[in-house]
Amino acid sequence: VPHRLDRPVSGVMVVVKNVRAAKRISEQFQKRTVTKKYWAMVAGGLSSESGTWSDWMRKVPDEARSEIVEETETGAKHAVLHYRVVESSGDLSLLEIELETGRTHQIRAHMKSIGHTLFNDATYGGDKVLKGTQFSKYKSFVENCFKILPRQALHAKSLGFIHPITGEKVFFESELPNDFIELLEKWEHYVHYS
Repeated sequence: VPHRLDRPVSGVMVVVKNVRAAKRISEQFQKRTVTKKYWAMVAGGLSSESGTWSDWMRKVPDEARSEIVEETETGAKHAVLHYRVVESSGDLSLLEIELETGRTHQIRAHMKSIGHTLFNDATYGGDKVLKGTQFSKYKSFVENCFKILPRQALHAKSLGFIHPITGEKVFFESELPNDFIELLEKWEHYVHYS
């Protein structure tokens, strides 16, 4: 399988029609010549407008998640991603993320490790209200936002590679889905009028 997205992730992906094409696309993924950009909504504001995270990561034994670990840990693989803040509204930031490596749950595990979990990502703790009291207006607002986007806030925005038959560089882009847009608009309205 040259490329896959976790079930709740929206966006663009490549599907091939034959074994020859699959082999050529797989080689590009293995050589890391494919460009992949994601948009993610994460908790909080980041201290820098752009940057690179380079860590070691492994799959957690007997669990469907990954974690950031020391290089010496068994199963550790190098994981690198670059980010840019697209927009920030109070306790929510929209990031553009370019993967240099393609580890399982790489974006999700990186975000958790730095305290900026993906919005509504139950596996990594992003489905919790991070501030406010049990009866606060903010808690109610965030819970309503979870209903607007009832999945992790991750979207495969673009994908570029060399076409396996023609040899041309191709690039595909996917617009943000309606649930992302609705959540961003609701959050901006809340921040502006609260």
